[in-house]
Amino acid sequence: MILSKKAEKIQPSITLAITAEAKRMKSEGIDVIGFGAGEPDFNTPENIQEAAIESMKKGCTKYTPASGILELKEAIVKKFKKDNGLNYNIDQIIISTGAKQCLSNAFLATLNPGDEVIIPTPYWVSYPELVKLADGVDIITSSPGFKYTLETLEKAYTKNTKIILLNSPNNPTGTIYSKEELEVIANFAKEKDLLILSDEIYEKLIYGTTGHISIASLSEDACNRTIVINGVSKTYAMTGWRIGYAAANKNIIKIMSNVQSHTTGNPNSIAQYASVAALNSKDTQVKSMVSEFKKRRDCMVSKIDKMKDVSCLNPEGAFYVMLNISKLFGKTIDGAVINNSLEFSQKLLAKEKVAVIPGLGFGLDGYIRLSYATSMENIQNGMDRIDKFISQLK
Repeated sequence: MILSKKAEKIQPSITLAITAEAKRMKSEGIDVIGFGAGEPDFNTPENIQEAAIESMKKGCTKYTPASGILELKEAIVKKFKKDNGLNYNIDQIIISTGAKQCLSNAFLATLNPGDEVIIPTPYWVSYPELVKLADGVDIITSSPGFKYTLETLEKAYTKNTKIILLNSPNNPTGTIYSKEELEVIANFAKEKDLLILSDEIYEKLIYGTTGHISIASLSEDACNRTIVINGVSKTYAMTGWRIGYAAANKNIIKIMSNVQSHTTGNPNSIAQYASVAALNSKDTQVKSMVSEFKKRRDCMVSKIDKMKDVSCLNPEGAFYVMLNISKLFGKTIDGAVINNSLEFSQKLLAKEKVAVIPGLGFGLDGYIRLSYATSMENIQNGMDRIDKFISQLK
């Protein structure tokens, strides 16, 4: 059977086997603690739920315009103005089935075969694969501190470079770019005439003094060449509602809308009306969620600081910790050698019943990702199990 050569190049998530095994173990009643969650463990706020119910009662259950309803676009325009100092028109906004579809639409709308996208390590697992699906080439870079520098951008740049991909706050490291760091990227993009794709889905999940700045807000030029990606999933605990949105030059948004009209069509109508309520609501519940995440982060980092042969950066945003386990490679447990983050994760799950995400999936093998989007009890117990596992290595 002859299949798509392009599709055959798309790699499955390296974490699928561990996730499936953890679910199997849980189904058998085994006490597994999961640190793999990429979503808040809080429920969607009640006012948003009520808005969804009300929209159904009003009959808002039909097709909508492919790029989203006017009411939500207006709410997004207001949000960008209030939160980011960005002035967009309605025709510069698209609403999609999650931020992931926005990213896919953006790549399909801008890339031609052979165009290159610069992606920093570590990266969210879907970035390289989405680039490949759009006939682009992923250029993976690494920088000290897990952030772009002028040197790394210059090294990665070629005549085929089309897009610089930016993710701040970052998944999986929780790092946040300062204004000065963003200006370096914006100036480089202007000099080389490149597009910037800025994934800002975690913008309100911030715990330190470094606030979120959208790179598009730095100048008129930066705004014109940037595609901003965002959504309601992380901020409002609405991952399952599948609403993301993007803002950009109206010509780019038009092509993204055309692509979407022939793939999924409109995003869920009910979820769109619920998202209007989310964006128009006060941030009281969001701040409460962030406060709880900060406590959990501090607990997890404190536990790590007391462990032997491992370390981590203190994340400024999102809800992940990247645990450096590189010093453990070459050690053994029950006679088996640990050579990489996947083997570490597999053995940790089998031995101590803790599920984590291998750094291999993010292009950073010497690490594992831990999510603190889980209860304080799970964090304390799970970190104790990881500490116990490490102490058994020889």
